[in-house]
Amino acid sequence: MPPDDVDKLIDAGTALLGIPIEPEWREAIRANLLVTLRLADTVDKFPLSDEADPAPVFRA
Repeated sequence: MPPDDVDKLIDAGTALLGIPIEPEWREAIRANLLVTLRLADTVDKFPLSDEADPAPVFRA
């Protein structure tokens, strides 16, 4: 995601949720969002067969 889009996503998300952010928080928010987006991309690219079903019960 281009850097400008990440900043737009931060601005839109905080505005939508009504969350004020301090300017010094922006870099930490940006870093966390980029990690989250990278992890989501990894999950999205994981191949699953059409027959794959979610487990009915998850146990740790």
